[in-house]
Amino acid sequence: MATDPYAAPRAPVADAPGAELEGEFVPEGQAQPAGNGWSWITGGWALFKQNPGIWILIVVIFFVLGLLIQIIPIVGPIAMTLLGPVFVGGLMIGCRALEQGEPLEVGHLFAGFRGNTGKLVLIGVFSLIAFVIVFAVMFVMVGGSVFAAAAGGGDPGAGNVMLILLAVLIGLALALPIYMAMWFAPALVSLQDMDVVAALKTSFFACLKNILTFIVYGVIMFVLAIVASIPFGLGWLVLAPVLIGSVYAAYRDIFFVR
Repeated sequence: MATDPYAAPRAPVADAPGAELEGEFVPEGQAQPAGNGWSWITGGWALFKQNPGIWILIVVIFFVLGLLIQIIPIVGPIAMTLLGPVFVGGLMIGCRALEQGEPLEVGHLFAGFRGNTGKLVLIGVFSLIAFVIVFAVMFVMVGGSVFAAAAGGGDPGAGNVMLILLAVLIGLALALPIYMAMWFAPALVSLQDMDVVAALKTSFFACLKNILTFIVYGVIMFVLAIVASIPFGLGWLVLAPVLIGSVYAAYRDIFFVR
């Protein structure tokens, strides 16, 4: 085909590998059919298959690093809670690289420390504060009832099982909105440069729009988690990367129109 010498030059970025995959970003997210919960998992599997060796190495490094950090008394668990979204944000960048035909690297695990680190840490701060409140509510429910029973001369153990069960159910109900707010927040911050509050709100309402899809997704992932845990937990070397990839696949499905 002849080239028009008078045509305006095309920017090299237009022909960059995978540039056409980006699509149009939908800031508020969109509802998807319930069956897409399965396609998110298969999308995560597709990303894993592109470079399984590096994915497994990333999981091993993250596990060892997390273990070393969490053995530090008091500070360790808090540090992992704060840094968790930073690691996830970096892996979202790695998933985008794979989708665009670029190689996944171990360095993607730490890519969140090279940009938007403060925002990603603030997501961790939100998680820490939110779950402290949830556990405080559960503690007050159980502890307050035991104290009241003892002060009244009754048996502190009477009815404790039902009360603990109720506290757990309430804790799960309170934790669900927190997970919804955090599910896509690292991706929205690291890939879209959203502010923290906007990312948390956007993630929550996107999950709310797709509640049936997430139920399908959650049931399947629960079954896969049981299977992955049977052989000494070794199945998580595969399932963990698939889980990360499925979060990215869901992000692409909900927030982009191709």
